[in-house]
This record gives sequence, structure tokens and C-alpha cells, in this order.
Amino acid sequence: MPGLIDAHVHLSSAASVDLANDNISSDFMAIESLQAAEESLLRGFTTLRDAGGAGYGIARAFEKRKATTPRLFYSGKALSATGGHGDFRGTIESKNCSCQVSGSNISTICDGVPEVLKATREQLREGATQIKIMAAGGIASPADKITNLQFSDDEILAIVDEAKRNGTYVMAHAYTPEALIRCVKLGVRSLEHANLLDEKAAKIIAANNAFIIPTLAIYEAFYLHGKEFNTPDHVLEKLGGVRSNSLEAIKIAHDYSVNVGFGTDLLGGLMRYQNTEFKIRSQVETPFQTLHSATYKNAELLNMTDMLGVIKSDVFADIIVLEGNPLEDIGLLVNPDESIKLIIKDGYIVLDKLTT
Repeated sequence: MPGLIDAHVHLSSAASVDLANDNISSDFMAIESLQAAEESLLRGFTTLRDAGGAGYGIARAFEKRKATTPRLFYSGKALSATGGHGDFRGTIESKNCSCQVSGSNISTICDGVPEVLKATREQLREGATQIKIMAAGGIASPADKITNLQFSDDEILAIVDEAKRNGTYVMAHAYTPEALIRCVKLGVRSLEHANLLDEKAAKIIAANNAFIIPTLAIYEAFYLHGKEFNTPDHVLEKLGGVRSNSLEAIKIAHDYSVNVGFGTDLLGGLMRYQNTEFKIRSQVETPFQTLHSATYKNAELLNMTDMLGVIKSDVFADIIVLEGNPLEDIGLLVNPDESIKLIIKDGYIVLDKLTT
């Protein structure tokens, strides 16, 4: 089958589940990012889309290690308004200048049209393949509510326009129907998480041919293992508000023919649970639906259906071979160490258990 595509990862957060942790050096972060990517490839993911944090340096390291790392589509720093989902500063920390500042390993803080344009152009200058924005509140950020709408319409329109003029698109963090509808109407193509999707939002998203990228693995991992990995209290407190409706959102999306991609959003040590996304989604999807999301639909999202998500001549040779048929048993992909016998990425043999 085609190599898998995870359309929502944070490689620069491979060292910690706490996005506010500023005691991680860039050198250590880079090493952890590379290791996380190599482990992801061994789980069958031959392509990753980074949703904030990974930049030119990591991408260059991947390029030099084609045979051992996945293909990478990176966003650079995610754009966040002050106090938004990408602002992980403590309450008494202040911003001492009007220029954009770093919000964390994954984000940069910018306010007003001039600043968001500059931040967008900076990511594009460094080779970002898409732009990520924090358009609403989230569970990992300490200062906002899930229901908050972030950035003004003018700010989002400016970001979307700049991305389009540079031949790419915007992906936006959003949970609620109001946030999702607003983003789509402002031209956002990729809606990250969408846990609280309702029928009204689904109709509008489908009509605009936008995508939702569910990331159920992170919520389940936080719920089951959060304390073990020192997850901040505010994350665990907010978790129930988005976890409970996640499966229903996917059902609604399919009912209204929304483009449904595949992501995981895992942080730190929780990245080991990447393939649990298949198990969780099996509660509301057929094996074909989940596999289609993790291959062809994600390739469509990346505007790469001519090269990714399929097996045929004249495309990237990204192939995984399993012992068994995942269309009959999606559980095979939940345990890749046991089921995957061969991994080929871009023609390079990464793993071969068939000849041993």
C-alpha cells in the first residue's frame, strides 16, 4: 500500500509535552526532532506535514538523510496573536516591543496586519510549504479559552492573501463551529482538529472544498498518559471540552462529504502513540475511509496527488508492505512493529523483514 501521511505533527516539540518549556536548547530540540521523524518513518509514515515549529534547518537535515527520514512539508513558526493559542508565556511575562516575538518552539506572536504580513513572509522566505495560524483557543495554551476567536478578520485575510500570492495555503487551529466557519469564509484551506464540528459548519466546509484534519491520538494520549509525561494541569483541565465530541465530528464530516485528512498532533514522549489514530477512528470509520484519509486525501491536501498517496509509475516510490490486509483489519497499522514487513521511501529501502 502507499506510504502513510501524517498531516499534523510538531517535530520541534519532540522533547517535551509542555509547549511552554523554554529550558530546551535548539541543539537538543533538533536531535530529538530527527529521532522522532526516524521513528515515525518506521511506523509507516513516509510523509509528514509539520504544523508549527519545524523550519529550514530541520528540513535541510531531512534532505541530507533521505533514506532514513520521512518527506517533510513544514510551516515554520505558527502565527499567533498575543494571548492566543501560540502564546505560552506566563501571566506576568510581558512583551517589551511592538515587533513579533517568539511564543515557543512552535510559534511566533504577531498583532495587526503589518506584523502578520511580516511573519507570513518570514516563514515563506525560509521555505515554508504552507502557513499555520492559531485562529482560536486551544487546550495547550494557558491564557485562552477553547471558544476564543483569535486574529481579526483583516489579519487572517492578509495572511491568506499572502499565502495564495506565493502559491500556497493556510492551515488553521480551530475547534468550534463558529471558528471553523469563520476560517473557511476567510479563505483557510485546512482546518486542524475541528473536534466540535456541527452540521452547519460541515455543510459550509464541504461547499468550499476545504479539509478538516482530525487529530484524535493526542487527546486519547493526554487522557490515558498525560500525568505520566508531566502534562501541564491546564491541558488536562481543558481536555474534556474537546475530547468528548471528537468521534461525532468525524461522523458528521463524512455524512456531509467533507474532505477528511489524517493527523496526530502528538508531543514529546506521546509521539510513540502515533498509530493509535487508526484504532480510535475505527470506531466511526471503515478501514477504507481511514486509509484513504492517511494516503490519498492527505496527498490531495498537499496538492501532491500526482506524486503521493498512490502506487503507480512515475510517482514517489513510497510503499509499505504489511502481513495481512488493512482493508479487512485496520488494527494491523496499530501495531506496526509486528505487521509492517517492508518500508520503501522515495525508492530507498528503510526496513526489510521479508528477506531476513
